[in-house]
Amino acid sequence: MDKSNVLKTLKHMGAEDLKRMQAFSLDQKIELAKANIREWYEKWDGKVYVSFSGGKDSTVLLHLVRSVFPEVPAVYSNTGLEYPDIRKHVKQFENVEIVVPKRNFMQVLTEEGYPIISKEVSMKIKYVYRARQKGKRSKCEDAFIGARHYANSWYACTKYKPLLEVDFLISDECCNAMKESPLRLWEKEKHCKPFVGTMANESIRRRNVWITHGCNVFDTKHPSSKPLSVWTEQDIYEYTKRYNLPLAKPYGEIVYDGCKYCTTGCNRTGCIFCGYGAHLDKGRRFKELAKLEPRLYEFCLNGGERDDKGMWIPNKQGLGFRYVYDTLNSIYGDRFVDYDVEKTLF
Repeated sequence: MDKSNVLKTLKHMGAEDLKRMQAFSLDQKIELAKANIREWYEKWDGKVYVSFSGGKDSTVLLHLVRSVFPEVPAVYSNTGLEYPDIRKHVKQFENVEIVVPKRNFMQVLTEEGYPIISKEVSMKIKYVYRARQKGKRSKCEDAFIGARHYANSWYACTKYKPLLEVDFLISDECCNAMKESPLRLWEKEKHCKPFVGTMANESIRRRNVWITHGCNVFDTKHPSSKPLSVWTEQDIYEYTKRYNLPLAKPYGEIVYDGCKYCTTGCNRTGCIFCGYGAHLDKGRRFKELAKLEPRLYEFCLNGGERDDKGMWIPNKQGLGFRYVYDTLNSIYGDRFVDYDVEKTLF
């Protein structure tokens, strides 16, 4: 590929462009990523940083960025929601600044609500609930009945209409409170713009953002560069193997099973208590958590109590996710969220 034309191929893209670029070789993707890294760095006169979570994707991103600009700092938001070994992994890297959120996760769950199903669904439920509290109707209610522009739309969520009436709060605020806000405060103080290690194939939302903006997003409220956007998980594994990058202990090792690369431990790490997608992974996250951190597994599921309004909230005994998941199972069928390790692990 002609390097002088690399950046031109990233403009005015659509779904077919994404598929085509996802099929590029790893070497081509590395060149594309480095081109975006250079463009981002030059746009902000070097006032940039890597948003570093300690996961396998952001470890690859950090290596890529520093292969071009070694002095770029990394920033890690210590939410307390990661595996302890993730934090140990982060601390082995130089030039990493650690920030902390103003609230802990229990406070966020109590004040904002539980993160379940997906960010899109929980966000809409939050807006509906807030509007009802004021005696108003949110436009997001249309999503739960498939009305207006939500008719036959990817963003309709008629299946989740019953969740508007459950006796616990649901919200997408945890990610903002625990990760994004501390990082943005750091950005504001340092006048820096982030590199973020997300990929377009991780969600419909990220796919659509890429189609609209490309890898380097300049024209939004919170500009960011996502050099790995057109990569796949297999690219991450192959790059990690090629450059012998360290992996956090929860992942285990990267192996090739004859068809593809995979890990002997966790496939993904992230926030260990997160309920997003828990109805899709057949209990895998709970098996992994119970194996690696049994006390945290118990703390996640157990505990909980009613507040003075009768709403379910966490307490000192635990986060109370068992009640939340049991409610989902009562609505959508037994083991919709399969958290019972005795059934899934043994």
